Amino acid sequence: MKLNLQHPIIFFDLETTGIDVAKDRIVELCYIKVFPNGNEESKVMRINPGRPIPKFASDVHGIYDEDVKDCPQFKDVAADLYATFEGCDLAGFNSNKFDVPLLCEEFLRSGLDFDVAKRRCIDVQNIYHKLERRNLVAAYKYYCGKDLENAHSALADTQATLEVLEAQLDKYPDDLQNDVNFLAEYSKMNNNVDFAGRIIKTESGEEVFNFGKHKGKPVADVLLRIDPSYYSWMMQGDFPQNTKQVLTRIYLTSKNKK
Repeated sequence: MKLNLQHPIIFFDLETTGIDVAKDRIVELCYIKVFPNGNEESKVMRINPGRPIPKFASDVHGIYDEDVKDCPQFKDVAADLYATFEGCDLAGFNSNKFDVPLLCEEFLRSGLDFDVAKRRCIDVQNIYHKLERRNLVAAYKYYCGKDLENAHSALADTQATLEVLEAQLDKYPDDLQNDVNFLAEYSKMNNNVDFAGRIIKTESGEEVFNFGKHKGKPVADVLLRIDPSYYSWMMQGDFPQNTKQVLTRIYLTSKNKK
């Protein structure tokens, strides 16, 4: 079943220097941009992370320092990528937890505010885990009846993710709707406000801290009344840029309401 789209959607996959969203960098990015009329465009790009690629990471994705030494750094391609992703919804495999947050961090480090609140994010892995609970290789075999060649190659993983989502729509017509809003909501696995889950929403929609001495307390109350210095401590601390961005939004919004 082909996707029912009102806006373009970009399926993408990252190969990186590691799995720390706040500290690691992209070494390869692949995307398939699917348009509402069914047309597709794709691209694979190698990126110099500006630091040595650890051996454990290279052993997984097969990309070494020598492979990216003459490639542009992310800041050199950020503006073009931002334009490509502008106005698009996002999809990937484990993307809500890793790929989207890390991409957002790279954009923020490049001075570009990549606001995911303005777009829907479909995590095909979360749909899969809710309905079958396996990994991408198994999902591709199960839904598409094919072995995934070159697993952990960005292009192969991205193409497989697109095919798996289309097959999921065919297999579960009673559970899934061919609608990006529905799929984005269905594929969520948490109530995080920031990607790292340092701030979450309660059932009533209140934004509260999810760590540390103020865990469970409303963020606005902590920043404006209980412990005003907490804002400066977090902004100067080793937190992801996205967490700081969310914290600043809550702080300024709450302060302006006073």
